[in-house]
Amino acid sequence: MSLKPHGFARTLLALLVLAVSGCATVQSPQRQHLGSDDAALRSCAEFFHDLDAAVARNRVREASPARVAGFAYLRVDRFSASLSERAQMTDAAFDAWVLRLAELDRDARSIEIGNLPEPAIAAFEGDRRQLIRRAETCRARLLSADLAVPGTRELVVERARVPDEYRGWQRAVGLYPLLRLPFYSGVARWQRETKETFRRARDGEPPAHPVVRYLPPPRPAYTTAEIADLLARAVRDPLGIPQFDAAERERLFATFAPVFEVETTGGYDRIGRLHWEGGAAPSVDIAEPVVYRHLAHARYREQTLVQLVYLAWFPERPKDHAFDLLGGPLDGLMWRVTLAPDGETVLYDSIHPCGCFHMFFPTPRVEGLPAPSSLIEWAFVPAGLPRMHEPRRLAVSVQTGTHYLRDVAPDAGGEGQTYAFEDYDRLHSLPLRNGGTRSAFRPDGLVPGTWRGERFFFWPMGVPSAGAMRQWGTHATAFVGRRHFDDADLIEKRFLIRN
Repeated sequence: MSLKPHGFARTLLALLVLAVSGCATVQSPQRQHLGSDDAALRSCAEFFHDLDAAVARNRVREASPARVAGFAYLRVDRFSASLSERAQMTDAAFDAWVLRLAELDRDARSIEIGNLPEPAIAAFEGDRRQLIRRAETCRARLLSADLAVPGTRELVVERARVPDEYRGWQRAVGLYPLLRLPFYSGVARWQRETKETFRRARDGEPPAHPVVRYLPPPRPAYTTAEIADLLARAVRDPLGIPQFDAAERERLFATFAPVFEVETTGGYDRIGRLHWEGGAAPSVDIAEPVVYRHLAHARYREQTLVQLVYLAWFPERPKDHAFDLLGGPLDGLMWRVTLAPDGETVLYDSIHPCGCFHMFFPTPRVEGLPAPSSLIEWAFVPAGLPRMHEPRRLAVSVQTGTHYLRDVAPDAGGEGQTYAFEDYDRLHSLPLRNGGTRSAFRPDGLVPGTWRGERFFFWPMGVPSAGAMRQWGTHATAFVGRRHFDDADLIEKRFLIRN
């Protein structure tokens, strides 16, 4: 058993804690395992219940990937959910898919166990490593038992869905069908102003303030031919997802890492490492420039596209005045590079970590597709980028204070500060001064202490706490319409990629 109390009382306690914490009612087959005559299965089911209860009680639950109801050992993200139809084509494809869901749970549980406080760990039999190992053993045991039952595969496919980040009840109460019209008018005004900013920059208007350049670490880069060869020879699982080793990933990130050119009028315009100092929100150490990176994927006509994501954090977005709705602690910029199967970059896009200000930057190989409605946020393109037959570093030009983009263009070179790379996953386990770790994100995916006044104004649009920074997998990027930064079909719906 996993907790020091034993038997029925322990299981009942776990169920009560989960219910109080807002978790879903336990569903089959997990419910059957809790009452199973098989001692090993029952023990594993109780272990996951106990662990989930401790995670919920101590508020260290990972918001993304989403849990699969009734399968405590599986989780799913939007890209994986998009592969469910392909997973049903062959046994090998399904095995690869469900293994991917199990790996998502493994990674998330390792973070949750790592962030549990010592008293919570002490309630279990074993230390953190032993809990992670037991989760591995129980995951394999429960998965094997469940897949042996007819109908389980169909049940996993049915439930492996990620809820969207919009609250329907807010839109209903907030009269969204009526208010979306004036809100869209505001979005259109921002788009016009942004296009004008890019036009002036490309006409030669210099930055309004001194610029600090942040350069990626000097690493070997790939040529387009080498990337095409890498993608062609990469081992692909039965789902068609290319697998890279650590050295290949490192070189890919180095090849496309941007230069950030930031107008700088204060410390709030400096990028740095995220850490906890005891405040309501995480702090940014501007003495150590860091860019976080994440490997992602998208779907395009049955192909898997590789995406490289880069995230820079700023200490804050300073308020212009007392009633500034957009200012507050912590700000950032997320930059994404999408590769075609032949190794050439075809599309770039960016958001702030609140999910706000989503912009696309296509190359001439990409053609925009019409929106299904004229009154939704579809694919805002403030400017295009030239076709680059060989990888060329881009300079991402950022305005002071707001951290809005003012231009994106091939880098002209020059000196600057070198930033370090960190994996995005490090944000889920930031060290604390007195020992232990804490995620930068709450169980709902929001970064605590980053609330913005705009959340009251944008409430009818259904986005929880609009303007607050948030975790990968929880970025709603449209106030009018529905759109997520990690939608697997985001590109396929909006763009045609030419050969």
